[in-house]
Amino acid sequence: MPAGDKSTIVTRAPRVAEIAARCAQEAETARRLSPQVVQAVRDAGFARHFVPSAHGGEAGGFTELTSAVGLVGEGCTSAAWAASLAAYAGRYAAFLPAQGQAEIWADGPDTLLAGALMPSGKAEPVAGGWRLSGEWKYISGVHFADWALACAAVPAEGPVDPDARPEVRFFAVPRADFTIEDSWFTVGMRGTGSDTLLLSDVFVPEHRTLPRSAVHAGRAPASDARCHIVPMHAVNALPFAAPLVGAARGALRAWIARAGSRVDRRGQAVGEKPSTQVSLARSAAEIDAAELLILRTAAVADGTQCPPEGEAAVRGARDLALAVELLVSAVDRVFRAGGTSGQSSSDPVQRFWRDVNSAASHVALSFETTGAAYGAWALSGEERAAAVH
Repeated sequence: MPAGDKSTIVTRAPRVAEIAARCAQEAETARRLSPQVVQAVRDAGFARHFVPSAHGGEAGGFTELTSAVGLVGEGCTSAAWAASLAAYAGRYAAFLPAQGQAEIWADGPDTLLAGALMPSGKAEPVAGGWRLSGEWKYISGVHFADWALACAAVPAEGPVDPDARPEVRFFAVPRADFTIEDSWFTVGMRGTGSDTLLLSDVFVPEHRTLPRSAVHAGRAPASDARCHIVPMHAVNALPFAAPLVGAARGALRAWIARAGSRVDRRGQAVGEKPSTQVSLARSAAEIDAAELLILRTAAVADGTQCPPEGEAAVRGARDLALAVELLVSAVDRVFRAGGTSGQSSSDPVQRFWRDVNSAASHVALSFETTGAAYGAWALSGEERAAAVH
């Protein structure tokens, strides 16, 4: 696919949503996305979105990606999740040494990557690189990934400080070097194919590893694009929250379509009932509010909005977690309003409902954790507390 302008990913997202919606039941049954959906995600430019321009990528912005992911989510949450995580995995790969980047994108910027963000397995240093073994669970999109980024803690060099945290590194592994365990049997998000990545004594050369701290700090080795120098706290859980906006909108749209044609036992049109109208309005408002919070986080990551000094490190995570709580509330209300008939396995509302509730359990979206961090910051001193107001 030729590189397009920065609006390409947004303009192509509705087409991905259309294809993904048609294939949603197939994805549910197979517990992974269909090949045509994967190809649509690739063709739309999600894989290349954060790839450095030196490798033909877009080095794009967070706001446009967030909008595009949301549009895909209106058709299928799992497809939006896969598109989002594929884009962000490409961003992490941009922190590899130049030789490692050249290998990953040797065939062009549309290479699909899957990433494990939490450390697992065992990494042992050897001449010229590392030996990596173990299993990494819940790797979304691993079945169609050309490369995987496995994350592992590595042995410390020299004297060991018992109070120091171990260094954590990413290791880029080509598809030929890993296998997959079929382990993804879930209530929701079934189509993500988030199975287990397995590595057995795989050699990873030094140029295909990077410290996770570089991603956290925003220290890309060969790019000064905004998306490669922004610290992790500015992005937070954005990859996981963005798909859920679209899912909630998809649920609301499907529910409206069904409610408009239903009549109750007394013969009254369901859509004419004030209770139905109020439920619709409240859920729609919650979705809008959530989207505003999510887009504000994306704008901060893009540098187009600047929170008060010191607040940036804690506000985004708080906002994203609260946004997801609003989205859960919205889809729960819609699902309940659908009655018994809305629980049919063929009804898209129940699929969106399961997906949003399942994805909301992601550890990065916990308001207890993110809210506590924000509260601790706000209460840590008069000057910081004043910034809240």
